[in-house]
Amino acid sequence: MEETIIEEGNTLLHSDNTITEDLNWAYISFVKWVKGFATWDNFFRLVGVLLIFFALMAVYKLVIRSVKKIPEKKLPAHRSVILLKFIKYIYYAILIMFILSLFGIKLSAIWGAAGVAGIAIAFAAQTSVSNIISGVFLIVEKTLKIGDLINVAGETGIVDTIGLLSVKVHTLDNQMIRIPNSTIINSTLRNTSYFDKRRLDVKVSVSYETDMQTALDTLAKAPNYCKCDLQDPAPLVWFDGFGDSGINMTLAVWFKKDDFLNAKNQTFVAIKRVFDEAGIDIPYNKLDVKVYDSESQFIAGTLAKTKSAAERKSKAASASSSKKSAAKGRAKSRTTREAIESESAKEYNPDDEH
Repeated sequence: MEETIIEEGNTLLHSDNTITEDLNWAYISFVKWVKGFATWDNFFRLVGVLLIFFALMAVYKLVIRSVKKIPEKKLPAHRSVILLKFIKYIYYAILIMFILSLFGIKLSAIWGAAGVAGIAIAFAAQTSVSNIISGVFLIVEKTLKIGDLINVAGETGIVDTIGLLSVKVHTLDNQMIRIPNSTIINSTLRNTSYFDKRRLDVKVSVSYETDMQTALDTLAKAPNYCKCDLQDPAPLVWFDGFGDSGINMTLAVWFKKDDFLNAKNQTFVAIKRVFDEAGIDIPYNKLDVKVYDSESQFIAGTLAKTKSAAERKSKAASASSSKKSAAKGRAKSRTTREAIESESAKEYNPDDEH
């Protein structure tokens, strides 16, 4: 029994000695690594890495600030946003490659793997790649910018953002629509805000009794009463054809792109004003309405219509009954004639003559 206890004590003592030796070895190894790393060569290398890191960060921030200070006339807002994104992606890519090089990872192997992965991703995401390429074309062509009113594929809205994948717009009733860049490139794009000036064509008709030259001169006076209508280019007036109710005319006025609603309202008001002053009527469809003087006349008229309808039904019924009676009489006479002929044939027998 005593021998067993002594053996167990020796085992525990041996295990404690082993743990102590392991800890001492780990400590000694760490101290040796620190002493081996803490050299002047590694110190200067660490300082160089930190300097490069802070230099990259300083250059990145300096470039970002410089881009943001560029006037909007030289660099539109949407192009500025996309340029800042490109700069950020380039900065992160350089930073990642620099960190990988510190760990001794060969960049040539990474570039080779990235090329193979890029081909696979390109086949898997053809739509996204197409949108990115289309986004580059949109930026180069400069066909739209933030704040423009555009119409694409039946959708109309004001441009909010222009990205590498899509363009986001909000409609006139404040709904967000995302339009892929490839759709814009492959469709007809109408940019209402592209030019500073727009033209409004207003169609109106005058009666055939109106002198045509007087109508031209009168309609040409309408833009003079509109503050939003421009005189350069000058307004235009012309006849547009002979309609069913009157002579069709068109007034074309120019205005600044931001004054659309005001220019439209003022132009319509001015046309009505100059026509009223000149005594020119605008033809419109008219309806003849029959109004009864009193309720009794209305009831009498209703009864008369009801009576006439009943008489027509009665006459039709009488005519139908007469036709039926005549048909029955003809059928009865035909039956009687056949019966007489049958009796006559029975009474005549040729054997009786012999």
